[in-house]
Amino acid sequence: MKARVFSGVQPTGNLHIGNYLGALSNWVKIQHSYESIFCIVDLHAVTVYQKPEELRAKILEIAALFLAAGIDPKHSSIIVQSSVPAHSELAWMLTCVTPMGWLQRMTQFKAKSAAQETVGDGLFQYPVLMAADILLYHAAIVPVGDDQSQHLELTRDIAQRFNSLYGETFVVPETKLPGFGARVMGLDDPTAKMSKSSAGAGHAIALLDTPEKIRKTFNRATTDSNPAVDFATMGPGVENLLGIYQAFSGTADAAMREKFTGMRYGDLKKQVAEMVIMHLEPLQQRYREITADPGYLEGVLREGAARVTPIANDTVELVKRRMGLYTAR
Repeated sequence: MKARVFSGVQPTGNLHIGNYLGALSNWVKIQHSYESIFCIVDLHAVTVYQKPEELRAKILEIAALFLAAGIDPKHSSIIVQSSVPAHSELAWMLTCVTPMGWLQRMTQFKAKSAAQETVGDGLFQYPVLMAADILLYHAAIVPVGDDQSQHLELTRDIAQRFNSLYGETFVVPETKLPGFGARVMGLDDPTAKMSKSSAGAGHAIALLDTPEKIRKTFNRATTDSNPAVDFATMGPGVENLLGIYQAFSGTADAAMREKFTGMRYGDLKKQVAEMVIMHLEPLQQRYREITADPGYLEGVLREGAARVTPIANDTVELVKRRMGLYTAR
């Protein structure tokens, strides 16, 4: 029996090449080796205010990009979190066994709450909902980036605490995929990871950006004070550009050095831009084909929810019985 893998993306901002290289392309590679569930976590998105019309549109956009990237809906389940009510139900029950002190230590809550005038309780409880997402499906493997490692560790703690209080119930996720994807940094600030939430025009390359916009954004990218590529002294901006080229092209280290040593930065940026454009063109074409048939996309999401709902409901029923809550016989 294949191990189950679960991962998700918030339907906010624009999916960019960092998301593609760090997550989507890897999901495509591993999906047939596991029982795969890939989730659009819209309940997480509303921990801060979202315009309803924009959120609905973004949910469908993300689903279409999952498919365009190569997620196979015949094998993998693509779901919208809120379409499976068990996510919310399990989150409440897990909230009741999670000490507040554990949540107060979460670094993402501290960072996000500091940037807002008022903070909703949903932002505080966000990590418990994430734990519910994972534990609901008894996922053994959770491919997340380093920025989510604290949340994954909390999930393990919650599972172990519940199992200790009520008996063995949850699979404790032990692993995340090693070396999970390239780490792509912001083009405007190569010391910070490329982010969907950044508003800077020169920060990221979105998966649906036009070739003209991609070229313009790369042309603005931060480099360093050297006149040309020097692998011995290059700064993080140049290293980021070379990393993007290598991740998309698969070029070996020795070939990278031979190709780019001494290349002036204007030419480097052009080379990287054209490599990215070449790889995004087929994805963008598939996206246009998918979104031209809204019924197909809605059908994929319905089928995904129908496939995972029995698993989710069985978990909720088991948790209710363990806790002594009422369940219909």
